[in-house]
Amino acid sequence: MTALRSDIPARLDRLPWSRWHWRVVIALGVAWVLDGLEVTLVGSIGAVLERPDTLGLTAGEIGLSGSVYVAGAVLGALLFGRLTDRLGRKKLFLVTLVVYTIGTLATAFSPDFAFFALCRFVTGLGIGGEYAAINSAIDELIPARVRGRVNLAINGSFWIGAALGAALSLVLLDARVIGPVWGWRAGFALGAVLAVAILLVRRHVPESPRWLVAHGQADEARRIVERIEAEVGAQHGPLPAPQGHVNYTAARPNSPPMREVARVLLRRYPQRSVVALALMISQAFFYNAIFFTYALVLTRFYGVPEGEVALYIFPFALGNVLGPLLLGPLFDSVGRRRMIALTYVLAGVGLALTGWAFMMGWLDARSQAMCWSAVFFLASAAASSAYLTVSEVFPLEMRAIAIAIFYAVGMGAGGFAAPLLFGLLIETGSRGAVMVGYGIGAALVIVAGLLALRHAVDAERKPLEEVAPPLSSEAGGER
Repeated sequence: MTALRSDIPARLDRLPWSRWHWRVVIALGVAWVLDGLEVTLVGSIGAVLERPDTLGLTAGEIGLSGSVYVAGAVLGALLFGRLTDRLGRKKLFLVTLVVYTIGTLATAFSPDFAFFALCRFVTGLGIGGEYAAINSAIDELIPARVRGRVNLAINGSFWIGAALGAALSLVLLDARVIGPVWGWRAGFALGAVLAVAILLVRRHVPESPRWLVAHGQADEARRIVERIEAEVGAQHGPLPAPQGHVNYTAARPNSPPMREVARVLLRRYPQRSVVALALMISQAFFYNAIFFTYALVLTRFYGVPEGEVALYIFPFALGNVLGPLLLGPLFDSVGRRRMIALTYVLAGVGLALTGWAFMMGWLDARSQAMCWSAVFFLASAAASSAYLTVSEVFPLEMRAIAIAIFYAVGMGAGGFAAPLLFGLLIETGSRGAVMVGYGIGAALVIVAGLLALRHAVDAERKPLEEVAPPLSSEAGGER
């Protein structure tokens, strides 16, 4: 292909919402459900794994396995993100789910810490790869007018998995059901069963026509879009005419070299990169600071029995799920910049006020959990908007690796630093010391929100090609 004028993006964006879109959302969006399931399940069964009749792990080994999982997710995002841009969205969102399935199934058969940690690493590889492959595919298949709300709702579904993980731990660890010796193994095995079921559904999701066109496979892209249009048209009747074209000047059979990726991030779109970095690091610190120390605060400061900690996950998860669902439509109507800033700043203010009430001793375990639920109603929408931002403001040919880079930096900085810092602060036994950590998290998200208000992109209801022209098109430059 030396030059091509394509209406494929416009044909996808003008489609009415249909059963076909629901299938795509369910098949791809389960990635976050699985991540939430994994993280919460491990957190809920941590004490069980210390028992001599299970794996006999130490507290340090349990903490290390969490770090290994995060390390796998970071490496998986970078590795599979690069391959997603090179080989296509579909190949990789199938491969990454298979990797996850193998990792979590093998975890159920762990005989010792070394094998358990290896399995956690492999599981993390799959989950990290899912983030890059799935966010790319969703943005490129979902109509522009609803891209914000759909992306936020899918990212917020992490907490459906979190609630599921908490529920599984309560049921499976109950001696009247399976019991702690075998129940934790059953939990991981059930995660693999769910993944296999989703894999069967995901096979029917097509390759991104946008990716195909940009990589010189316009005929295949046209055939896929025609099949989608036929199915949607059978449900809704005649479709409106597409509006607009994208001019591609040359095929890009391979993904751009990392030198070009760096040039685009640092020279063509420096403001976007700074905003994306601030959003990802601050939300990762904010989330991991609270979530990974959630049980410690409840047990150390409020005397909640370890066996009841999972019960406090449910209101927390509910706030996190409802936030993106209810606020998501506003990101398409009110706009990206305003809503990102609003949710980030209000979440920061909410955390600061909750931290102050905690320090003053005005809360008990129940009211503390309810305050966190209210704060994370906002924070969940904010964090989900960070993933939306990094997935839609960079060119198609490097979309997945851009997602992977910012995810890796965010998790590497916030994901490792926050649990370590808060663990040390909680060990002091001082509410004032813990409040200092809350203050840092609040300040980070407030600054990120204000930065987004000034420099984020007004991407609402705009085609991806208008937000960030493909590298293979004629347009380009900072917007």
